[in-house]
Amino acid sequence: MALMRRQSLVKFDAPLCETIVDTPKPKGAEVLVRIERCGLCHSDLHIQDGYADLGGGKKLDTTRGMTLPFTLGHEIAGVVDEVGPDVPAGLVGTKKAVFPWIGCGQCRDCANGDENLCVKQRFLGVSIDGGFATHVLVPDAKYLLDYDPLPVNQAATLMCSGVTAYGALKRLVDRPRQRNLLLIGLGGVGMMGLSFAQAMFKQPITVADLSPAARDTALNNGAAVAYDPSEPDVIKRILKETEGGFDEIVDFAGNEKSMAFAVAVAARGGKIVVSGLMGGQFTLPMVQWVYKRMTIEGFMVGTLAEAQELMALARAGKIKPTPMREEPMGDVQKWIDELRAGKVVGRIVLKN
Repeated sequence: MALMRRQSLVKFDAPLCETIVDTPKPKGAEVLVRIERCGLCHSDLHIQDGYADLGGGKKLDTTRGMTLPFTLGHEIAGVVDEVGPDVPAGLVGTKKAVFPWIGCGQCRDCANGDENLCVKQRFLGVSIDGGFATHVLVPDAKYLLDYDPLPVNQAATLMCSGVTAYGALKRLVDRPRQRNLLLIGLGGVGMMGLSFAQAMFKQPITVADLSPAARDTALNNGAAVAYDPSEPDVIKRILKETEGGFDEIVDFAGNEKSMAFAVAVAARGGKIVVSGLMGGQFTLPMVQWVYKRMTIEGFMVGTLAEAQELMALARAGKIKPTPMREEPMGDVQKWIDELRAGKVVGRIVLKN
């Protein structure tokens, strides 16, 4: 039997190690995909750590139910190598992106098409083995998406950073108040958001990030204005320059400081969508919340239908590619460390 190489989590809060196992054989509706590319996501760091930061010294344990060694990675694109007996044989050899946010298929949320909300989820690279490997076993062929003529790197990253940014922005489409839009946090998801926002909204897009390199990259990729949230009196300046703040904000960082900044620069009647997972604790005086009549919505990853919508937009050429850097799969731990240190602009895509 052929062997499968994996960059595996063998101990929480420790570097990944290569492990070698027999390549799994698909059963039923399962599909075996030979991985060509897998993007590196900031949430991979949380899984490696074994916890998410709840603020105030509290941690959310993310290790429950996980069996080590475990393979991270959920932004996957590759070629179908083998299919189960319930899948048409003609699928073998086709190039596909893999939707990773897979539910149990039985609960109310799954029946409604909201598999990303399933409490018994089977997320690739989160609950079941993912894409930092030579192959991945996908539970059903329906989670495979055609991506031609897109580059394979772009196709892979659409499955997490892409669908997360798209879904977050979609929560702001068709609101009655749309004078302006602010994107906070210009990591891989934020840069995707900048690209998508230009296709989804008519107004100029403003961005904010602590990194000068990220701000410069955003300005070179279509942002109209870029703010440094740490600049003295920046909130006062923004409120003046925007005539009262932003009607629509997406916080792609999701930490205490980014949310405090978002609330401070939100206009009366504005909406903030939070999709970052940097962690911490957020508090807001009730009077301020009610007085500003603001809406705050949490959002994490999209549905299969939203991934299909996004892929159709991208394949039609309506979305500009975002900054990416291709690196060998075997160097994944090096790039995890670089991402953790804040030294990555755009998305790292790992290649087999």
